[in-house]
Amino acid sequence: MFADIAEITIKSGNGGNGLVSFHREKYVAAGGPDGGDGGRGGDVIFQADSKLLTLLDFRYKRIYKAENGGDGRAKNGFGKDGKSITIKVPQGTIVKDGETGNIIADLKTDGQEFVAARGGSGGWGNSHFATPTRQIPKFAKPGISGIERKIILELKLLADVGLVGFPNVGKSTILSVVSGARPKIANYHFTTLEPNLGVVDTGDSKGFVLADIPGIIEGAAEGVGLGFEFLRHVERTRLLLHVVDVSGIEGRNPIEDFDILNAEMEKFNPELSERPQIVVANKTDIITDEELFKNFCDEIKNRGYELFTISAASHSGVKELMKHVSALLDTLPVPEVLVCEDTFKNEALSDDNITVKRENGAFVVEGKRVERIIDSTNFDDYESLQFFQRSLREIGVIDMLIDAGINEGDMVKIYEIEFEFVN
Repeated sequence: MFADIAEITIKSGNGGNGLVSFHREKYVAAGGPDGGDGGRGGDVIFQADSKLLTLLDFRYKRIYKAENGGDGRAKNGFGKDGKSITIKVPQGTIVKDGETGNIIADLKTDGQEFVAARGGSGGWGNSHFATPTRQIPKFAKPGISGIERKIILELKLLADVGLVGFPNVGKSTILSVVSGARPKIANYHFTTLEPNLGVVDTGDSKGFVLADIPGIIEGAAEGVGLGFEFLRHVERTRLLLHVVDVSGIEGRNPIEDFDILNAEMEKFNPELSERPQIVVANKTDIITDEELFKNFCDEIKNRGYELFTISAASHSGVKELMKHVSALLDTLPVPEVLVCEDTFKNEALSDDNITVKRENGAFVVEGKRVERIIDSTNFDDYESLQFFQRSLREIGVIDMLIDAGINEGDMVKIYEIEFEFVN
């Protein structure tokens, strides 16, 4: 089975929590705070690997998590950083954000890496909060949560030239003749159910990669048959060899086939209509309708396309075609995949997620960042409460409550915490 698309969930590691601790030593009556910081959570990294050929493994494992950071330790000991996880994918894989569909990475070269989710930072231990007036801080900060996101992986074959055409026109035969590839070949439709790659050696020390793109049929751009799966691989190629059966054996009109397939490629991606294209008239050794063949050749030349007449089965004209392709590739640029800036934000750090609403006479405040402040507060300690109040003001919660119409003495509820508002 060839797998060229997969949807997975990734989760970077949470940062470790800071520690509340005080120095304890024999003959030292009142040691100061010595709670250490939490370790950083591990990242989630994608890496291109030339040894991999498909995305099949992602059909069976769909969730990937990095390691959480360790909590801080006494004596200002730092928590251990969480281990990052490296997810290996085939060369030619593009990484998409699962929410927006934007391409955020194009992994084209062996070893190329992309960090899709960074681990959360570790929280501060209580030693950070000691001041001349606050010498015994009984609170610390929790670590920042890691990032969880949906990711779509798409594999687009890295080929210089793509063989396209209707089923059973001889693409697999051409590939087997000009390269070491050994695709399955038989005289019936849809013999090829997955793309095949071959390296063509033209004898001039250059060579190029040729891909046999399985038969595209009418309606492929709408997903008919395996349309999406096959058309995706055409996008990376620099040059298309459009193979047409001109023998007339099956009673098909080669011009109609040529127009239908080009229309499908244009509907799938309008840029494909601008891709350089050589028309390859195949099966010229068994032509049954000379007039049909002549009309096809005349029409293709009148439209301005380059035309090569070959017989893949007898190898006639194939060598000349490959030499011409090799020379043409020297003049053609590599199509670039448009990569968008990765604008995904960790909701745990976003002020925009703080909400204030009125329910049953109380002002209810919610939000990831507010929740983190609560987690870092020791409500039995006066100094910690002061830190809590300052933090709410700094992140804008007090202003939001005032804008919502709160008055002195009104009840404020933040998750499990309730208190009267005093400005």
